[in-house]
Amino acid sequence: MRPPLIGVTAYQEPGKTEFPLVSLSQSYLRAVRTAGGLPVLLPPGLQPAELEALLPRLDGLLLTGGSDLDPALFGGTPHPEVYEIDPERDLLELTLVRLAAAEGKPFLGICRGIQAINVALGGSLYTHIPDQLPGALKHDYYPDYPRDTLAHAVRLQPGTRLAALLGDEPQVNSLHHQGILKPAAPLRAIGWAPDGLIEAVELPGHPFGMGVQWHPEWLQAYAPMRALFRSFIEAASH
Repeated sequence: MRPPLIGVTAYQEPGKTEFPLVSLSQSYLRAVRTAGGLPVLLPPGLQPAELEALLPRLDGLLLTGGSDLDPALFGGTPHPEVYEIDPERDLLELTLVRLAAAEGKPFLGICRGIQAINVALGGSLYTHIPDQLPGALKHDYYPDYPRDTLAHAVRLQPGTRLAALLGDEPQVNSLHHQGILKPAAPLRAIGWAPDGLIEAVELPGHPFGMGVQWHPEWLQAYAPMRALFRSFIEAASH
């Protein structure tokens, strides 16, 4: 049986070299391949009609981490810490989420990815958690921390697929300064940080529609985090 083809969203780096780059950390690709999937990069700049033609050829969709979504997309409060807005990436990911949700295509969102899922389906975000969530924990363990630093526990809703994979209270890393403020109506919140920030969501009734606020691709030394990717790839195999 052929491995499932997983579209993985990439980002643009226009100023790093003489020529603009499309980039992505290899950690995402290794995690997909280790779980049995075949990753294919999806660059910003693809238009909705192209994505509609492309999605049927993919078996699953991985929405990756990175810079901030444009607050104008969700009526967010402007903040000076918002950085590297890329309208082409926003269009890529929001279009893909809406198509995948409508068509039952398995998808997993990581960090920015859970935020893109929420915004695509009608939710909103904190644009800078430290200034907008009273009593917030430190969530931005970057850039001066190892990517696999375990920052806090996440309380998962018992009986969910994610809790079955990770246990009810896994320890996770944390590399973000934004997060879900108001969940989109179609989504179900299924995980919370100790300060109450939503850390995991699922799309009820979908074969595999899930987002997590942490970075499991950097936690592949832990069997439960590998199991999360395997479950995603298994869903994409059907």
